[in-house]
Amino acid sequence: MSDLQRESQTLGMRPALILVDLSNGFTDPKSPLGGDYPQVIAANQKLLNVFRKARLPIFFTSVVYKTGAQARVFRDRIPALDVLTPGNEWVKIDSRLNRQSHEPVIEKQWASGFFKTNLADLLAAQKVDSLVVTGLTTSGCVRATAVDGLQYDYKVFVPRDAVGDRNSSAHAANLFDLHAKYADVVSVNDIIKRIEP
Repeated sequence: MSDLQRESQTLGMRPALILVDLSNGFTDPKSPLGGDYPQVIAANQKLLNVFRKARLPIFFTSVVYKTGAQARVFRDRIPALDVLTPGNEWVKIDSRLNRQSHEPVIEKQWASGFFKTNLADLLAAQKVDSLVVTGLTTSGCVRATAVDGLQYDYKVFVPRDAVGDRNSSAHAANLFDLHAKYADVVSVNDIIKRIEP
């Protein structure tokens, strides 16, 4: 059976960069949820430099649980999530990304950066017309955020070298599926070429 026909999209005039869960809890191998993703960090540093230079919107997400009742089923399924509590090192954005004070951190409790957060309102307020979704993990929170981005009627781009997963097969399969239906999977350099004059 052949693939579905799909049309390539064009990045809008005001794209937003959404960096999903690049917090210490996911980027530090010492965390029960973490891994070692130096290439993903480096790719996101490049994108951040370009978005900051172009003065385009940037949003980070971080999973934070303030009460024991939040996302109980998800946390029962993945008990390691319980380490993501307010104020500890695991919920802080990885310092290698040098988050600026005007770049919001969206606190979330489920996979998608949109679910039960104000991300959609913030994007609308900034007149965003397309999304570049990066971060961790490809098969989990990146995928959920990208799919929800489409469901909010945004053109979504996922730079393959700026996302990562604990499992290389899951990473590849989810990039394939995202590109087939929900987003344009491209390279970091493709995104940079579309933004830089």
